[in-house]
Amino acid sequence: MQQTDRCPVEATLELIGGKYKALILWHLSEKKLRFNELLKLVNSATAKMLTQQLRELEAQNLVHREVFPVIPPKVEYSLTELGISLMPILAAMRDWGADYLKTKNLETCCFMMGKRPLPQGN
Repeated sequence: MQQTDRCPVEATLELIGGKYKALILWHLSEKKLRFNELLKLVNSATAKMLTQQLRELEAQNLVHREVFPVIPPKVEYSLTELGISLMPILAAMRDWGADYLKTKNLETCCFMMGKRPLPQGN
């Protein structure tokens, strides 16, 4: 028997639950980026892991991959409308995490602080 009931939190986590997915989405909320630009920004990810995470985000329709027919090949990544719709959730996660760290007397040190995750020029 197929299960038809789904948990909304579980569905959301399936989309953004990868180790680097939230970081990728946040960076793409600022502008379109090429693979090597993303690799520099998400510097703890290996090229293989970044490729895997980008492919999953593309398959989930959160990220658009545009290939330009030039030599050498040029590929740009940007957020889809569905990806853009996740930005308030990521901002809420950031804010909650910052408040949580304060309760532990830890300072936040994150590129996301002080930024609004809104697409600019996508």
